Amino acid sequence: MSFTKWNFIMTVFGIFSFLFDIGVDLWISFKYFQQELHLFALLTIYFALVSTLIVQTFSYSWFKDDDDDDKSTKSVLITHLFLVGALLRYWFAVKYGYQATYDHRRCKFQATKQKAVCAMTDLSMLRCFKTYLESTPQFILQLYILMEHGHITIMQYLSILISAFSISWSTVDYQMSLRKSLPGKKGISVGFPLLSYTLYKFFTLTSWIVSVVFLITCNIYIFAGLVTSLGIAGFCWAWMQDTDFCTSKGMEILYRAVVGIFLIFTFFNVKGAKTRVSVCVYYSVRVLCTLGILALCFYLRPTFARTFIFAVLSVATVVTLGLGILSLILYYACFHPTLHAIGQTSEDVVDGIPGRIQRFLMP
Repeated sequence: MSFTKWNFIMTVFGIFSFLFDIGVDLWISFKYFQQELHLFALLTIYFALVSTLIVQTFSYSWFKDDDDDDKSTKSVLITHLFLVGALLRYWFAVKYGYQATYDHRRCKFQATKQKAVCAMTDLSMLRCFKTYLESTPQFILQLYILMEHGHITIMQYLSILISAFSISWSTVDYQMSLRKSLPGKKGISVGFPLLSYTLYKFFTLTSWIVSVVFLITCNIYIFAGLVTSLGIAGFCWAWMQDTDFCTSKGMEILYRAVVGIFLIFTFFNVKGAKTRVSVCVYYSVRVLCTLGILALCFYLRPTFARTFIFAVLSVATVVTLGLGILSLILYYACFHPTLHAIGQTSEDVVDGIPGRIQRFLMP
C-alpha cells in the first residue's frame, strides 16, 4: 500500500472540485428558474439533494463502524446532519495524506500510509455514489433540455462530450483507487490497458445516455417503466448475490438499492466473482434495449426524431456501443491485470485489507 504526493495533490484538488460542483448545481438551478423552467430546476436540486443525503448516510455509517468513541461519533453525526460530512472526510484524507507524504517523522510508518490510503478509498467510493446518483441523472436531464428545448451549438456538443468523459473517468479512477488499496491486486497499467478500459466505459456510457434521452423524447412513460424495471432487476441481482457490504441490515438494503441504480448505467461486479457470464448478459440486454429504443423512435417519430441531428446521433449511438463492447473484449482478453499477475486468481475477488473496500463494487 502506498500513498504518493500525486495522490495528495489530487485529494486537495478534490476539495475545490467538490465545492465547485455545488456552485455549478446552484447556478444551473438559478438559471432554470430565471428561464421559468421550474420543473428542470427542481429536478436538478432533487438529484443533488438525494445524492447528498445518501452520501451523508453512508459516510456517517462508516465513521460509526470505524470509531468506538461515543463523543467523537456524536460530533461526526452533527457534521453529517448539516450535510458537510464529505468535507470532514476530505479533511481527514488531507491530514493523513500530508503525514504519509510530507511529514518525515511519520511517513515511514506503514500505519500512516494505510490511514491515508483508506481515507482516499473511502472518498473514492463516495464519489462513485455521487457520479451515478447525481452527475449522470443531471447530465441526462441537461442533454434532454438541449435536444428538446434549444439549439445545440458546437460548444455545447463539446461540453456534452467532456461531461460524458468525466463520468466515465470517475469510474476508471475508482477502479484504479480500488486496486491500489488492495494488497496483492495488480493495478491497471498505464498505456493500452488504461486506454482500452477508459474507452470501454466512455463509449458504452455515452451510447446508453444518448439512447435514454431519445426514449424520453419519445415517451416519458416508457422511459419511466424501462428505468424502473432495470433498477429493480439490478436490486434483485444484488440481493441474489447476498452482498455483505454494510454492518446493519437496513444499510445493506439501501446499499443494494443504490447498486440497482448503478447498474442502470454501467456494469459493476457486485460481489467480486467471475463476471464472464454476467457481463455478457448485461451487454446483450443493453444492445437489445438500445436497438429497441431507436426502433421506437423511428416508429413514433417525435419532433426531434425528424431532424438530421437525430439521424447522425442514432448512427453514432450504434457505433459507440459497438466500439465500447469491442474495447471491453480487448481489455478482458489482452490487458486485464489478472492475465499478467503471478499468483493472483482469475476472479476479481475483493480481498486484501480488512474493511468495507474489500466488499464494495468492482467496475
